[in-house]
Amino acid sequence: MSEMRTERDSMGDVQVPAQAYYGAQTQRAVENFPVSGWSLAPGLIHAMGLVKYACGVANRDLGKLTNTGKNRLDDVQVESMLAACREVSVGKLDEQFPVDVFQTGSGTSSNMNVNEVIANRAIEIH
Repeated sequence: MSEMRTERDSMGDVQVPAQAYYGAQTQRAVENFPVSGWSLAPGLIHAMGLVKYACGVANRDLGKLTNTGKNRLDDVQVESMLAACREVSVGKLDEQFPVDVFQTGSGTSSNMNVNEVIANRAIEIH
C-alpha cells in the first residue's frame, strides 16, 4: 500500500497519497464520485492550466497579487505559481488529476483539483 498523508480542511481529515500534489478536496471528489473510472481529458486539464496562467499574469500585472489584499504574495511566490501553471498546461503533471469526468455538473471538483496541484507544486518550486 502506498504511503498516505493526512490533509485537514473545513470538513475534517482525509487521507491523501503522500506524493500527490492534490489535496483534500480532490481526494473527497475521488471518493464521492467514482462514476466511470475515466479521468478528465488531458487537453482540458492543459487548457485549465493555461487559463490559470493567463489569470495569474493579468493579476500580477495589475498588482492584485502583490499590492493588495491581506494575503499578498512576493515576486518569487508569484513566479512559482506561474511556473506551476505552465507545468499543468504542458502536461508535466497529468497524473495528478484523478477526478472522474462525470463528477457533478458544475466542475467544482476539477477546478479544485487544478488549484490544489498548482498551489502545492508552487510551494515545492518556491
